[in-house]
Amino acid sequence: MKLSSFLEVIEKITKIFIDKGLDSEKSASIARILTEGELLGHTTHGLALVKPYLDELENGQMERNGSFEVINATDTTQTWNGRYLPGTWLTEKAIETATLMAKNEGVGTVVIQKTHHIACLAAFLEVVARKNLMVIIACSDPRNKTVAPFGGKIPVYSPNPLAIAIPTERDPIMIDVSMSATANAVVNRAAKNQELLGGNWLLKPDGTATNDPQTFFENPPSTLLPLGGMDLGYKGFALGIMIEAMTSALGGYGRKDNPGRWGASVFVQVIDPTKFAGENAFLAEMENLRKQCLASGDNVRMPGQKGLKNKEMLLSNGIPLNIELIELLKIQ
Repeated sequence: MKLSSFLEVIEKITKIFIDKGLDSEKSASIARILTEGELLGHTTHGLALVKPYLDELENGQMERNGSFEVINATDTTQTWNGRYLPGTWLTEKAIETATLMAKNEGVGTVVIQKTHHIACLAAFLEVVARKNLMVIIACSDPRNKTVAPFGGKIPVYSPNPLAIAIPTERDPIMIDVSMSATANAVVNRAAKNQELLGGNWLLKPDGTATNDPQTFFENPPSTLLPLGGMDLGYKGFALGIMIEAMTSALGGYGRKDNPGRWGASVFVQVIDPTKFAGENAFLAEMENLRKQCLASGDNVRMPGQKGLKNKEMLLSNGIPLNIELIELLKIQ
């Protein structure tokens, strides 16, 4: 492993995507979001995605050229066809657009069909929350079927993460959770490293739960349990349906269309507290709640707190890179 500075990593990733024919704005977005995900500790959705994204760009599954198409628009909503352009760039553009709407109307929502993969949802949050705005991001992958409905054994939908940033008078609260017991990438990494999962997060075809990631690749495969597992998975199943409605259904393109590309349907909403009870009232209420939560026990940690601490540490000490990434980025 080698430690590299934040600026060097951003510069090298941006350059390698530009060298592959992607324009500088989209390349910088990929570099920024993948690095931010790494800083926050989401390593399966951070720099580990550089090579897969490059492969997708080279084989034409991630589009290089042009922009999104606005399918529908009102004062507070827009629906886009992302045309499988880089998902990080599309999501950042959606946040910008939703923010402008929220500043005018209180709430702005952008739903995108046919984006490429959008990486770590938490990586988009802090920059918005530092402006004292709330942001909600959700996504599903209409091609991916790895989660079985609670009570079932046949996979139907994807892990469907939901991320929310909530400003306080101090650091923002940053939530990023999948509606499944774990993520596909976590299972893939555990299988590759010959490790067991941290819990019985998979459901085998015989109806029993397991922590063996190798069963995910058998025929028939294990499926990801909904959030809540064998006991309370009906809650995760319900929330998974909600994400499907917010993303693919509102976007007008999803599983019924049988897409053949790795991608996402994305929901982005920005809320401006000044248009409700007011920014000061919002911040005071959330700060009060934050303090009460932390005072309830020494082991309480607010969502996002660990990630922000990890980010601070890596910015000071350097970002660890493995040999494959060092060679790919040509870092000396």
